[in-house]
Amino acid sequence: MPEEETGSNPLELGCGEDMEMKSHTFLRLWTLTALLVFSLALFVGCAKVRAPESVMDTPEHHTNNGMKSFEKGDLDEAQREFTLAIELAPKYGPAHVGMGLVQAARSVKVQDIEEKERLLDKAFDSLKSGKKYAKGKEQKVFARVGYIRVFTMTKPKGWLEDARQNFDYAVLDDDQAPAPYYFMGEAYKQAYKFSEAADMYRKVLDLDTAYTAEANQSWELVQKIQRAQPGTTVGKQISLVEAITRADVAALFVEELKLEVIYEKLSVKTFDTSFKAPKSGLEMETETTVKMAPATDIADHVLRHDIDTVIRIGVRGLEPFPNHTFRPDEQISRASYAMMLEDILIKATRDDKLATKFIGSTSPFPDLRADLPYFNAVMVVTTRNIMTVADKRTGEFRPMATVSGADALLAIRELKEQLRVF
Repeated sequence: MPEEETGSNPLELGCGEDMEMKSHTFLRLWTLTALLVFSLALFVGCAKVRAPESVMDTPEHHTNNGMKSFEKGDLDEAQREFTLAIELAPKYGPAHVGMGLVQAARSVKVQDIEEKERLLDKAFDSLKSGKKYAKGKEQKVFARVGYIRVFTMTKPKGWLEDARQNFDYAVLDDDQAPAPYYFMGEAYKQAYKFSEAADMYRKVLDLDTAYTAEANQSWELVQKIQRAQPGTTVGKQISLVEAITRADVAALFVEELKLEVIYEKLSVKTFDTSFKAPKSGLEMETETTVKMAPATDIADHVLRHDIDTVIRIGVRGLEPFPNHTFRPDEQISRASYAMMLEDILIKATRDDKLATKFIGSTSPFPDLRADLPYFNAVMVVTTRNIMTVADKRTGEFRPMATVSGADALLAIRELKEQLRVF
């Protein structure tokens, strides 16, 4: 009887080989797919990196140029430079910080709420990248300063505390770097915390390395504001304005000088300066005569109440114009401010002789002729130290120069002190 052959079933053997082949095929396909995805990702990631085209085509150079353009207010050029830097080195932290500053500055300028929020989100995303990619204490400090500046520019809820927190981190990284102190001083100044701002500026001056000119200028401004001691929110806000307007002056006279109260206490006569149509002489008149407002361009102005008060009281140089406009956003000159202060002084002291006291006198100012209509006013306010010369070195008064909020407040404070005597 023949022996029974032993071994595997041919059908079973074929099935096993088929499964093994399928397994190997699947593994090869998976490996190829993974390699393809990795290569594609690598290609896409590397596609963003731009090769330098010259020796100076570096992320550091473009970032420095971007910061220079940003400080000048040229946001388009700044963004272009930061973009070039990021194209060369996608993980160069300072370029992302610069981009965050640009986006934040753009957000301040737009009115649309959604667009403002979109830009602000992009700004903080860029700052986050800048902080993440920062290498070394210099870049880390730069990133923290970027946060301080963006918080100061945009002022979201709790911004001052957030700025202070980033300042603390920056000082931990490098307590000898002047930038954190200077920009934290700017933050305190914008928050009207002038004593704290002064402390920061003094630290920059003590370090005497960078930002000394900027810190000195800001420190002098803060000292002026501290001497002027604005007592109202409006006064503090206007104290930081570089060139005040007619509306700003109206607000300062009403809120800080308390002109209406002074005139009431001193029984100064005020006059209704609003326009009145001349009588026709006819016996029959309509009962519903339309009276034109003294100023037709202030209805929606945020300082309308103060402007109306000044118009009602009457201050020389702050009257409505013949065409019934007030021009609230028109900047004032030092000469016109002197005339306003002279008018208040004459009314408050009842000394009408002040109006002609210096007519015929020789001008002590090299840039001011004695025959100019505002010469007497300038002499009145300068001889009483209510206003001072614009340039102590040359003695120039600069009558056509604008008036800063801090200088306007200093003059008002001195005028208030003098009016207490009378």
